[in-house]
Amino acid sequence: MDSDGFPKKSEVFEGNISEAGTLEKILSAMSNTDKKPIIVTDAGIGTQKNIKWMNDNGYQYIVVSRKRKPEITGDMEMIKIRENDRRIIHACIKVNSSGETEVYCHSTAKEIKERSIKTRFEKRFEDSLTKVREALHKKYGTKKYEKVLEKIGRLKEKYRRIARRYDISVEKEDGTGNVSGITWRMKQVDDTSGYYVLRSNLADQNEKEVFDIFTMLLDLEDAFRSMKSEFGLRPVHHQTEYRCDGHLFITVLAYHVLHSIRLKLKVHGITHSWSTIRSRLSTHYRVTTSIKRSDGKMLFIRKTAKPEDCHIEIYDALGLSHRPGKISKTIL
Repeated sequence: MDSDGFPKKSEVFEGNISEAGTLEKILSAMSNTDKKPIIVTDAGIGTQKNIKWMNDNGYQYIVVSRKRKPEITGDMEMIKIRENDRRIIHACIKVNSSGETEVYCHSTAKEIKERSIKTRFEKRFEDSLTKVREALHKKYGTKKYEKVLEKIGRLKEKYRRIARRYDISVEKEDGTGNVSGITWRMKQVDDTSGYYVLRSNLADQNEKEVFDIFTMLLDLEDAFRSMKSEFGLRPVHHQTEYRCDGHLFITVLAYHVLHSIRLKLKVHGITHSWSTIRSRLSTHYRVTTSIKRSDGKMLFIRKTAKPEDCHIEIYDALGLSHRPGKISKTIL
């Protein structure tokens, strides 16, 4: 992508290639450019091997760290770098022992999403443990100590990310070998919901500048989410390779049109995602009214409904009429 977010090059890879294994081939194909680009990737491509390769070959990069749990310390001074109606982003920049820049970011939207997921899985895990405990008092329920431990072990494997946050105690009866009770409690752990870390070898940029460059990747991913659904990027029903390539290439062309619209809106301070723009405009309708005339014929009048403020804001930014389409009258 160029600095405005338009794709400069695209390529379709074999279906069985690993994502991390595509980076070197992509960058080698772009080696004819005058200036080496800044590489922005997610954690899937940002492996330690790829980071080393980019450093060795003189590339600047911003990648999402693969740390599962960011190390948040009390001396980190988070500053606000972005705020809109969807989220607030705070960030703090640090330099690690190897000289690499790390940007610790916190997103309110990401925090709400992650906490919601955690709460849902915590409830499922605790409900499953409750069923195991209730079975101890049923006629044909599992009561033997070894069997109960086996059941709990399976639950820990199924909910392994959640289970590690619990201390589970199983009480064994003397003589019978049965379980008399099961108790559990959640451990006190640092909540890192909403946090993620960006790694970069950019030396002269601050938190906001690094995040603004990284946001280009988020915009592209957001656009491709819309492409996969509304634009029909998938599923691909073609059988021959050249038709599949053509199907995907048309979607890339559609992205150019999409991004042209978003870039024009951004100039006027409208930074909504593509899905939000579509959702808002979908409430503006063309209305057809049918009237039966005295001679028995039907009169159909079609016109655009009155726009709301959210529609007018977008139309003005794009230089479009507030009520597109003329009034049409048809007699049948």
